[in-house]
Amino acid sequence: MIEIQNLTKRYGEKVAVDDVSFTVRPGVVTGFLGPNGAGKSTTMRAVVGLDRPTSGTAHVDGRPYRELRDPLRRVGALLEAKAVHKGRSAFDHLSALAATHRIPAARVHEVIGMTGLENVAKKRVGGFSLGMGQRLGIAAALLGDPQTLILDEPVNGLDPEGVVWVRRLARSLAAEGRAVFISSHLMSEMALTADRIVVMGRGRVLADTDIADLVAAATERSVTVRTPEPERLLDAIAGPDVTIGYEGDGSLQVRGLGAEQIGEAAGAARIVLHQLATTEASLEQAYLELTHDQVEYRSEVAR
Repeated sequence: MIEIQNLTKRYGEKVAVDDVSFTVRPGVVTGFLGPNGAGKSTTMRAVVGLDRPTSGTAHVDGRPYRELRDPLRRVGALLEAKAVHKGRSAFDHLSALAATHRIPAARVHEVIGMTGLENVAKKRVGGFSLGMGQRLGIAAALLGDPQTLILDEPVNGLDPEGVVWVRRLARSLAAEGRAVFISSHLMSEMALTADRIVVMGRGRVLADTDIADLVAAATERSVTVRTPEPERLLDAIAGPDVTIGYEGDGSLQVRGLGAEQIGEAAGAARIVLHQLATTEASLEQAYLELTHDQVEYRSEVAR
């Protein structure tokens, strides 16, 4: 379990993490989201002792990482997949890690098999693709069979099969009672992987909640309507709290009324409907709404 309490990290005058508190619990996949520069990587680095907090604490199983007697067996982390000696083979890299933590050699073979590295285990890491490097980083994180996993952008560079594999791996590890802390910029994948979400923006926690609650609280449902008589439908459903938008495909997006109300109004006016469907909000929509004013680096859309 990871417990972060009032964590603050400053680099000179720059406040990277500002009084952050949240918990990553066993048996749960906790997703970690935020724009670039939000403080996610700094927070993860503080958990594993790579960054010393200016104030506050970041503990694993109730203790700072540096005080753990067998850290690789307690917490496995993928923070930078390229942090490997490029002249070593994947097998040698994992074997060296195992030797320093008194982990049996058999475990090296196990994680190589778990991560699909069998065919490249004896090849030098310097020749690995980005995706294979990610798999090696995950193998190293799993080496000590830890109860807590920290994975920073683990699907970066993976093909679709690899992305699905990471999702299933995270879910299966949580089902075994492990605490899984995972960051990603792929919202659709995070929605399928995580149980709980922590969102950061400009160094602060913006949300710490279940995905369903985040989506329900941050976004408003709309109803997609398609009709050959849009003007008549507009007259039938117009109201002070009703907003209607035109989509490029000819459909209407209606907010402020439910599908049942729109259907009843159309029926009473004898208006033909070709489509009437509630559009469920997505994690991506909720995230963008929540972080709209928290983006440090914003791109302009070309006109």
